Amino acid sequence: MMRLGRQTRACSYAVVMTEHRAGRPRASSRATLAEAACELFLEQGFEATTIADIARRAGVSRSSFFNYFGSKSDILWSGLDERIGELETHLDGHDGADAAAAVRAAAVALSEDFAPDSLALALVNATAMGLADELDREASFRRSRIARAVAARLTRAGADRLQADVAGAAWGGAVLAAIDAWAHDGAGRTSLSRFVARAADLAAPTTAGPAAGDVRQLRVVVQAPDFDATLAFYRDVVGMPQAEAYEADGGARVAILDAGRATLELANLAQVAFIDGVETDGGSSDRIRIALEVDDTATAVDRLADAGADVEASARETPWRSVNARLRAPADLQITLFQELGPA
Repeated sequence: MMRLGRQTRACSYAVVMTEHRAGRPRASSRATLAEAACELFLEQGFEATTIADIARRAGVSRSSFFNYFGSKSDILWSGLDERIGELETHLDGHDGADAAAAVRAAAVALSEDFAPDSLALALVNATAMGLADELDREASFRRSRIARAVAARLTRAGADRLQADVAGAAWGGAVLAAIDAWAHDGAGRTSLSRFVARAADLAAPTTAGPAAGDVRQLRVVVQAPDFDATLAFYRDVVGMPQAEAYEADGGARVAILDAGRATLELANLAQVAFIDGVETDGGSSDRIRIALEVDDTATAVDRLADAGADVEASARETPWRSVNARLRAPADLQITLFQELGPA
């Protein structure tokens, strides 16, 4: 019964894939090549089928195949790859406040009007086509693409790297799992959007921000007697965009710079001494020290030193997989620059 059901479903996909082409000549179209390839994969297996076989079955030259696909695998994945490319572009170009909503919208958009294609057929008939290992390898690549795009968007919104990476993995897995469930449920009979929406509900908690407390923002207020020079250093050299600026009577001026995600780190004296031992060569911490996460500590140290900061401790790797350096910057701020290296 299972074999009969599987074959019936494969045939129903083939009907969906071909019925809209009724009356068209068998030209070197993408759909004609995909149909020919799937027929051959079912008949003789993925590995045994050559590009020449596919072109011959489709009635076109071998060179015509490469006008549409770069490889046999592309026949299965090109439709989804195009949608993932749109998701990457959307998330890369979106910098609104609600990153979680942007991620969900991009994932749902990927599924809209997604018609049954050779990928759905292959997922259901992976064993018959000899494609199980191939599909696992290729699916992991697509999961990673989605994960990287989601993680990058969440990181720009202030999520820490661990949360962003976990959320990215969840969303990549959710989209691919939804496609697999859709295919096995009968892709020709139902909408992929329904499955992606359900998967999005399951992945959504990973994009939620930290638990809300009573404090809405951490702001460090620094006295800066040489205001213009200090502003130029932190805004233009360190790289903190100016969010707000105000003036008042008597020459009073203030500028508020955006420093990304803000946290308050509390350390007892033993911890302070431990950090000083790791981060410096005999130096000591001020009572309040500002720590800034950067992409490349060594490069940032050079940039800040060239702009007038004094290096108190050069860049070095810590036992907790970060690269830290300490500087004395304008307005007499002691600054630690740190770069997270991630897992070893």
